[in-house]
Amino acid sequence: MAKYRKLGRTSSQRKALLRNQVTALITHGKIKTTEAKAKEIRKIAESLIAMAVKEKDNFEEVTVKAKVARKDKDGKRVKEVVDGKKVTVYDEVEKKIKKDLPSRLHARRQMLKVLYPVKDVPTAQAGRKKNTKNVDLVAKLFDEIAPKYENRKGGYTRIIKIGQRKGDAAMEVLIELV
Repeated sequence: MAKYRKLGRTSSQRKALLRNQVTALITHGKIKTTEAKAKEIRKIAESLIAMAVKEKDNFEEVTVKAKVARKDKDGKRVKEVVDGKKVTVYDEVEKKIKKDLPSRLHARRQMLKVLYPVKDVPTAQAGRKKNTKNVDLVAKLFDEIAPKYENRKGGYTRIIKIGQRKGDAAMEVLIELV
């Protein structure tokens, strides 16, 4: 008996499909797919969420000094002339950052092996290209999803049957985070 469903694909195609679906599930909270795919997605997503719940508070706050470019009222960098060249002016600022402990760092890297990078594109046509932002899904797992499930022992996803697909009569389901 196989340990996983092959989904009628080669191993590289199957891994890419599942990574894509898990990334979409964590990004949007729910996706519509076939029953077989949903059961495979559930395994991966639940393991990621369990990892995030376990390592949620495993960091230390560290204060660091950083150089930040001084900006004017328009948000542009302030420049001054030194030796005939324009040079950006920097201010030293103290920042508090979260420094991952080794086990949390390992968990972060394991999650990054599965999740694809995601860009958030604004819906408004004006400034679509300029205002795109990279979404940190691992931070979302640690900061938003893990605290929601910290008192729960598994069962982070729910599969709801929708019905058969019109084209090939495959059973379609909605998989969502509980």
